[in-house]
Amino acid sequence: VQLQASGGGLVQVGDSLSLSCAASGLTFSYTGMGWFRQAPGREREFVAAISWAGTKTRYAEPVKGRFTISRHNGENTVYLQMNNLKPEDTALYYCAAARGTFITTDSYEYDSWGQGTQVTVSS
Repeated sequence: VQLQASGGGLVQVGDSLSLSCAASGLTFSYTGMGWFRQAPGREREFVAAISWAGTKTRYAEPVKGRFTISRHNGENTVYLQMNNLKPEDTALYYCAAARGTFITTDSYEYDSWGQGTQVTVSS
């Protein structure tokens, strides 16, 4: 399984970024997907998750109303649209593939991880 995340960068407070994660080597259309992030000196934390069909989503409280997770099963890609970015959103963002079709916020339920893409929000 390979997960290739992209789209990170350096932005200003209030700006937007769109992350993408291209997946291969798995039955993407039957796999729950998620985004996690890790800031320096902090543990990895859940950001957003989406079910295999895209009909169910979950968000961490700090990003609700600002971030949107979506997927295109025909292109084996999951996205994370991030709006109104804040300095506390600065982190390395990882996409991950779940063990099954379900939606989950638990990192232990994800068994494949991408390499991460850096998001830096400058004030």
